[in-house]
Amino acid sequence: MDYKAIIKEYERATNSHNFDNVEKLLTDDAVYWFAKNSYQGLKEIRSYFENSWNTIKEEVYTISDVVWISESDTSAACIYRYRWKGLHNGKMVEGSGRGTNVLRKENGFWKIVHEHLSAD
Repeated sequence: MDYKAIIKEYERATNSHNFDNVEKLLTDDAVYWFAKNSYQGLKEIRSYFENSWNTIKEEVYTISDVVWISESDTSAACIYRYRWKGLHNGKMVEGSGRGTNVLRKENGFWKIVHEHLSAD
């Protein structure tokens, strides 16, 4: 899969609410940075995703305005806008912000090695 297709596949996998689908797109040593917390490795990232899905029911996550800022044969980086919405305690909630993803080619496959999200 082309590295540019990974971002749309990542969006689909996230919206499946099944971390096994997301995990296929991540390196074993992936690092996620958010405003208040950081997560390193698949175990910590899985815990974050599953907790989020349990907290925000029926969440829909979208990625738009993707701009590739670095591209090579073995790595690529993009910036984008993201939005999410879902139910929290029965009420519709939503948010948005900016994201950065870094991808690395591993054994012939493109995978996400880093994600950094900041809210608007």
